[in-house]
Amino acid sequence: MTLLGALERRLADLGSVAVAVSGGVDSMTLATVAHRRSSAHTEIFHAVSAAVPPEATDRVHDYALQEGWRMQVIDAGEFGDANYVSNPVNRCFHCKTHLYDAIVRRTDAQVISGTNTDDLGEYRPGLEAAADHAVIHPFVDVGIDKNAIRAIAHELGISDVAELPAAPCLASRVETWILVRPATLTVIHEVERDLTRDVQPRVVRCRVRSGSVVVELDDETLARLSRDDRRAICDRVGSIWRARGRELPVEIATYRSGSAFLVGG
Repeated sequence: MTLLGALERRLADLGSVAVAVSGGVDSMTLATVAHRRSSAHTEIFHAVSAAVPPEATDRVHDYALQEGWRMQVIDAGEFGDANYVSNPVNRCFHCKTHLYDAIVRRTDAQVISGTNTDDLGEYRPGLEAAADHAVIHPFVDVGIDKNAIRAIAHELGISDVAELPAAPCLASRVETWILVRPATLTVIHEVERDLTRDVQPRVVRCRVRSGSVVVELDDETLARLSRDDRRAICDRVGSIWRARGRELPVEIATYRSGSAFLVGG
């Protein structure tokens, strides 16, 4: 049996499901498989907040229209929780707790997520919130990793989703214990959007640290940037932050996954 077949069988075992869809490749692929298998037994939930890039929300809306999803757009309310805003090490636990609370209040279906086997080797406090709400992870259940998800997306004919780069929430750019504010996330998104358009990096992250901003770019992009190019990027990013009322020094560094996360924070 193919991995797609195994996934469809697992979903059939679960009956009616509610898919938490962020707009990334994992949850978009899961939602597409679940809905195409049985539209009558699939509900889609998408949470909007300052931590979710508008492009992700637009993508979910586009697919909802294209695929005919029964979708509810919700505000999980995490920004009203000081435990989330204070940005502790387990911020994701508080975020996912609000997300799953909001979903289970609105449905009796089994809540499922796009967590895959690659996620299990990392510190993911959101998985604790999932366990608290009896959320099931079908990709994990049938042994599917990120590469397999991309292959399934291609098989489904949603190649635009298959090629999406990794895109953790915007709050992941803010160093542990620096307050997560909507205005800060708006500027982060503006910086990353502008650099993606004009520099065309494979990966870009605008990290907010204590007293500075670090623009992280993939090695290939850094290799083709001259000293003047790097200075221009720093000046440009600094001007974006100044326009929003914050004077912060800007530097460029090599992309490191999760580098804003301080385990000892």
